[in-house]
Amino acid sequence: MALFSIEHSTLAYRADFVFYGAAVLGLAAWLALRGPTGMAAELAALVGLGFLAWSPIEYALHRFVLHGLPPFKGWHLEHHQRPTALICAPTLLSATLIGLVVWLPALCLLGEWRGYALTLGVLIGYLGYAMVHHALHHTNLKIGWVQRRKHWHAKHHHLLQPCCFGVTSGFWDHVLRTAGPKDHARVHIPVVRRQG
Repeated sequence: MALFSIEHSTLAYRADFVFYGAAVLGLAAWLALRGPTGMAAELAALVGLGFLAWSPIEYALHRFVLHGLPPFKGWHLEHHQRPTALICAPTLLSATLIGLVVWLPALCLLGEWRGYALTLGVLIGYLGYAMVHHALHHTNLKIGWVQRRKHWHAKHHHLLQPCCFGVTSGFWDHVLRTAGPKDHARVHIPVVRRQG
């Protein structure tokens, strides 16, 4: 597969989770072991702030970039047409964007340790999003919260109007009135079939 292909082999798809999992663990360990001890509470707060910041970032990326900006819009349309295919942003692309849009500005504005802490929080949010999105399309987990998110995401994929852009939360959809119609009982949740 090409370096910037949006459809991945099983190995490349799983490597994305390994890469971001390792990045989160490595950066967390580095901050915990090497960060200035007098800044521990502040750094922890910035990690939390970065994690919370992921929610509006996720919504904005999904609504305005993946559903509005070429070439991302075309790539995302492919995901809508084949929701169980192993389609996601290439790791090199997502890592570059996180570096340029999150890490570099945080580093310039907040300094080294604070910038790394804020970036760690955003990375945790991104990894959580990737895991939830994977679960919605590739598992049949019977956990109540996952089922509610799966139904919400099915509205996003299957209603004729664009709605339900939040994957990990519907908060911003409710605030910005993109939650779609209340009567969504007819939305079909596809049965996940294992790809072999």
